[in-house]
Amino acid sequence: MSNSQIRDIPLFVTLPDEAIQHLESSLRRIDLPEKSVLFNEGDKGDTFYIILDGRVEIIKALNSENERLLAIREQGDFLGEMGLLIRDGRRTATVRSLTQVQLLEISHLDFDLLIKKWPTLALDMLREVSNRLRESQNATIRDLSEKNRLLSQAYQELQAAQAQIIEKEKLERELSVARRIQQSILPRHIPRIYGLECGAIIESARQVGGDFFDFIPLGKGKCAVVIGDVTDKGVPAAIFMALTRSLIRAKVTASSTPAQVLQRVNRLLIQMQEGSMFATVLFAICDTNSRNISFGRAGHELPLIYYPTGERVNLSLASGQPIGLFDKPTIDEQSIPFPPGSTMIMYTDGATDAINEDGELFGSKRLIDTIHRDILSIPQSICDHLFNSIQEFQGNQSQSDDITLVAIRATAI
Repeated sequence: MSNSQIRDIPLFVTLPDEAIQHLESSLRRIDLPEKSVLFNEGDKGDTFYIILDGRVEIIKALNSENERLLAIREQGDFLGEMGLLIRDGRRTATVRSLTQVQLLEISHLDFDLLIKKWPTLALDMLREVSNRLRESQNATIRDLSEKNRLLSQAYQELQAAQAQIIEKEKLERELSVARRIQQSILPRHIPRIYGLECGAIIESARQVGGDFFDFIPLGKGKCAVVIGDVTDKGVPAAIFMALTRSLIRAKVTASSTPAQVLQRVNRLLIQMQEGSMFATVLFAICDTNSRNISFGRAGHELPLIYYPTGERVNLSLASGQPIGLFDKPTIDEQSIPFPPGSTMIMYTDGATDAINEDGELFGSKRLIDTIHRDILSIPQSICDHLFNSIQEFQGNQSQSDDITLVAIRATAI
């Protein structure tokens, strides 16, 4: 090794020629491969090193969850000096090469001789060590400040998350109460109606929904049967549903026609809201004395009617317009015979619009085919079997809309 190489090392730049010549004769050169550990934290050591070429990393707590990179050292830097300055000579960090590295090794004995002869070397080293400690302290402070910032941010996020959880639990409790209230509004049990056998099922897509149905005895052998579907879903739809159903119950009389009832309810809905919500409704009045059934259709799906022979009735009833949307909606009416053994099925579009995992709709044809297979069953079984078929069709696909099914059969008096 030449004098010029040693002279180029910053730590030795102030040394006289005599000292440089001494170092030239006493220093040992070491070649360290890439990704090699020079020494580990906690090792005992009585040497320190000067980097001639290459780069190394100084690592604290290597291979632990607290591992931390303290610094990168390169050509001209020295390392391992803390092992000489600390009484027990323990290494305070691990040194690992990032590239191939050439080092000069200085023993504890050579170092002591150098600083005794040339004390300025010790001062230069102490200045560098002081700078490194200051840099390390500043880095630690920055690191702690960043950790405090992240901790504060995490705490704030935790508070926000906790608030969201509390709000979610509160909302779920409120929705649970709303569901119980909605269920209490709808018929809890299928009523026993003279001359009719009835069945029904309703399943909301959410905790509360906008579908409804009702059976309203009118006396003198008459009963009103209604099914409806409010636009939208959730709490607003549930409130509008409850309002619509209550108004229908309030405005129906034994002498009313389906169209008259729906027009009366429509006027009140228009007065009570701004027209942002509406409902499709199918309103039927069954007369068990005359064995006749009258319909009022306000934009709702046609009912399916089967005579005792199994023949499906071809209804010509037009769709009409929903209530709650127009001042004077078109309500289409029709009356047909409904002799003993006849069956009527009413449903909301959630049944036909059910989607399976392939994006296929359940559809009207599948609905009619399913009903046809069960048409001789009791009305409640027809509803249950149809709903189970829809669920089986959907598979793991979540229900996207409320589903309501109502079945009525005329019985012999």
